[in-house]
Amino acid sequence: MAASFKTLLGKLWFRVLLGLILGVAFGFFVAGNPNGINGAGFLTSYIKPIGTVFINLIKMVIVPLIFFSLINGIISMTDAEAFKRIGTKAVGAYLLTGAFAVAIGLAFGHLFTPGLGVDLSALASIAGDAVHKAATPPKEVNIIDIFVGTIPPNVFKAMAEDNILQVVVFAIFVGVALNRLGAKVQILIDFCKASATLVFRLIETVIRFSPYGVFALTSWMVGTQGMPILYALLKLVCVVIGALFTQYLLFGIMIVVFGRMSPFPFYRKMLEPQLLAFSTSSSKATLSTAMRVVNEKIGVSKSSTAFVLPLGASINMDGTAIYLGITALFFSQAYNIPLDAHHYFILILTATLGSIGAAGIPSGSLFMMGMVFTSVGLPLDGIALIAGVDRILDMMRTTVNITGDSVITMLVDKSEVTFDQAAYYDMER
Repeated sequence: MAASFKTLLGKLWFRVLLGLILGVAFGFFVAGNPNGINGAGFLTSYIKPIGTVFINLIKMVIVPLIFFSLINGIISMTDAEAFKRIGTKAVGAYLLTGAFAVAIGLAFGHLFTPGLGVDLSALASIAGDAVHKAATPPKEVNIIDIFVGTIPPNVFKAMAEDNILQVVVFAIFVGVALNRLGAKVQILIDFCKASATLVFRLIETVIRFSPYGVFALTSWMVGTQGMPILYALLKLVCVVIGALFTQYLLFGIMIVVFGRMSPFPFYRKMLEPQLLAFSTSSSKATLSTAMRVVNEKIGVSKSSTAFVLPLGASINMDGTAIYLGITALFFSQAYNIPLDAHHYFILILTATLGSIGAAGIPSGSLFMMGMVFTSVGLPLDGIALIAGVDRILDMMRTTVNITGDSVITMLVDKSEVTFDQAAYYDMER
């Protein structure tokens, strides 16, 4: 028993979950013993600063993450085949399903309002004036203003002011230009790849601090607010699970509508990679199993399996896109920060484009969350609370991600008339 606990303690997700549990217990303990400790004062003066450091570390790496991971995702597609017809179909399908997944998340956030009635005003002391500034009613913005506002007149100012949409646009311009110039700018290409590797290592370092950040902010919030914050997290988890299950069913509808086939053989044969994705919470770790199943059991050609499926593991995260949409509305509702149509457009755009190159980042959803929230003026300070339940949701998100990648791969292959439909319906495989 001791050995197994020691093994679990070596896993980051378990330490984060432990930080959440201990934070809840410590918050209730301090709040319930006002004679022994000045509860609120103790938590605010000594515990909350640890959470503040964690939030600031996340903020610190957001812009470098967006810039270099997006460029790295674009310049990685140097193979000529990536620009042929099948690549265009695959990338287009992945981006469309990603945008639609964000929309599903926003719809569920609107329908079930997980953040309504939640009081996160105490977190405003971390966010400072940003919360109050963001809470002002947004001005009317039309589509022309949105388009003009995506182009940064000063790139360094856009980065300094966390204008995420402008950083994304500039990164795309740089990535496409580097791809076209090729060997002429190999030094810059190597620099961007090395910088992306550096950013990923920085993220790994920051993530190691997450159990302490989760403990600090959870204990502080529970100690000052009690059960309502736990109820809010439970409601958020239930809404996210419901949206992910809806997306899972929609994949079957896609098979019927676009593939003109029954979805039941697909769901049955994909059980093995889905269970692996659920247990490992890693699309990359599941990729080899998914490729074998998609090729040998479902009937997708080797060429499509080798190209389209790995591409999806790199740029497509439908489950994470849903998660980002719901959590954005959760914090919008909790902070009473209104979002209008142009904010929703920016949410869909940044969550979709931000998935390019970020799919392999450990706990990447937390950093993508920071990117998306910043793009519409939402404070980042509740992210540590979400991190406590992130592992549970990550297992389900990864299952949806690998399922979506496999569906798109199969439909693209079928459109190329290289799909073995007889193998698909052969349940002995």
